[in-house]
Amino acid sequence: MTTTSSQPNEPAGELLLRTMPMPADTSFNGDIFGGWIMSQMDIAGSILAKEVTRTRTATVAVESMQFIKPVKVGDVVCCYGRVLRIGTTSVTIMLEVWVRPILHSSADRFTTFKVTEAAFTYVSLDEQGNKQPITSTSRHP
Repeated sequence: MTTTSSQPNEPAGELLLRTMPMPADTSFNGDIFGGWIMSQMDIAGSILAKEVTRTRTATVAVESMQFIKPVKVGDVVCCYGRVLRIGTTSVTIMLEVWVRPILHSSADRFTTFKVTEAAFTYVSLDEQGNKQPITSTSRHP
């Protein structure tokens, strides 16, 4: 899913993960690596996937991502997610990353902006690591 240029005013879904990037997470340009952002999204999505399936899960697909704005060291990175679809053995979760740039905002007002979004698909796994049907869910799309 590609992000459109018209950005909503607030995140969709529930807050799954909140963290802050460190200097070691930067590229040679001083911005946070896109791969670091993607890994945070995968962690957040995994939390929701495990809550939904009540099993082990593994990431099997990520739809396209487009990065809208850079993330800086010290920004608060928030990952939001919502279930799009529950299949026989997999669950697809829409994840959004929103940032609150505390160090780069005026003291009286924090701005929050969307950085990226993507649909992540996770497969339910049994004890041996084989995919299995999702038999019970704690949430529905």
